Amino acid sequence: MPTPHESATQNEDANIAALKELLRIPSVSTQDAYRADIRRAAGWIHERLTAIGFLVEIHETPRHPVVVGRWTGAGSDAPTLLIYGHYDVQPPDPVEEWVTPPFEPDLRDGSLYARGASDDKGQLFVHIAAIEAILAADGTLPVNVTFVVEGEEEIGSPNLGSFVRNHADLLAADAALVSDTHIRGLDYPTIVYSLRGLLYTQLDVSGPRGDLHSGHYGGAIHNPAQALTEIIASMHDEDGAVAVPGFYDAVLPLQDDERADIARIPYSEDTLLDETGAPAAWGEPEYSVSERIGGRPTLEVNGLISGYTEPGAKTVLPAQAMAKISCRLVANQDPDTIFELVRRHIETVAPPTVRWELTKIAAGKAALTDRNAPVVQAAVRAYQEHWGTRPDFVREGGSIPVVAVLQDTLGVPVVLMGFGLPDDNLHAPNEKFSLECFRRGVATSIGFIQQIGSIRS
Repeated sequence: MPTPHESATQNEDANIAALKELLRIPSVSTQDAYRADIRRAAGWIHERLTAIGFLVEIHETPRHPVVVGRWTGAGSDAPTLLIYGHYDVQPPDPVEEWVTPPFEPDLRDGSLYARGASDDKGQLFVHIAAIEAILAADGTLPVNVTFVVEGEEEIGSPNLGSFVRNHADLLAADAALVSDTHIRGLDYPTIVYSLRGLLYTQLDVSGPRGDLHSGHYGGAIHNPAQALTEIIASMHDEDGAVAVPGFYDAVLPLQDDERADIARIPYSEDTLLDETGAPAAWGEPEYSVSERIGGRPTLEVNGLISGYTEPGAKTVLPAQAMAKISCRLVANQDPDTIFELVRRHIETVAPPTVRWELTKIAAGKAALTDRNAPVVQAAVRAYQEHWGTRPDFVREGGSIPVVAVLQDTLGVPVVLMGFGLPDDNLHAPNEKFSLECFRRGVATSIGFIQQIGSIRS
């Protein structure tokens, strides 16, 4: 009989073919036009988990369904591992910048290119393939396993919190595993122990009843587009710090040992500029770029719309202006509190010459995991065995709402085992997932599951 690792190797081609099937489904969660495809993706996960012996149910939510699959063959004395993933993806726009169509998976240069390849269908499928390999080789697992796979992560997981709270008994576990992050490189495995939270808002500014002739009314009516930019400009100081009063009050400071660990990771301003193509770095000068990205909160403008934007000239004074504004939050910051602080700041600085409204679109708390938790140390050993080096601990700048939800609701340690690469183009054209990362990811997942059979949190 083959070992689990041998079984995974033997079935690699079949697994890649199966992953391509999932990637062909355009499960874009933010647009109603893709609702049928969302359900197709949930059904695909249901069928795949059922085929390898899981008891699977599709649970409806007010928007997109959650798939829960359970395998309890290890018995009541064995620990339970909860594995989270999401089957929804970002919109593929701008489609014209893709080398190959975003939902026609293309294998080239050692990577699989498609929307969702790395975020998060490929990384989710790593664990499905690993469990399938263990079952094929051993006929059983050393732990009970529960999969919870949602379809709303890319829109902030608005229904996941209530779902987990309402199904806490069903999802009860001793530890949770999430693979929705990346490593620093093939030679630099990484464990994320901190994720930033998110507050996403929309600021609408309005003035006259309708658009006005800028020659007839310019200089006498406050242009809402100008007023909006004046409000936005007030939200940062000249060094890049957020100027909203009270914004930093609850921030937990970076400890000396954390800053020392971060400093050991070779990520410089030059690396940042090489990755992004930006002309220069920006932000709080007393923090390194790595600390700014993972350890400090931010306030960013994600979009602006106002007035005439088509080719040519139209001398219009727009009646309305809109900005999408988000905050990435760190541990101990409460999204509701930050929303109120931003609202009060706007109330203070907004001129009486315009009307404004701030709307909360999405919110999620930051998460912080104990680096010394037994399941985290099991992940360290699994990475070290299959990547040839001990993983680095890093703070991640992004947000995965489920991590804080699982920590707060189920009271379990959450280990973040990422297998993507920094240049996987998440949320951008030509998203990809390295086949080498897929192979090592499956091996690491097998090793991790084998180790945690004797661990209880």
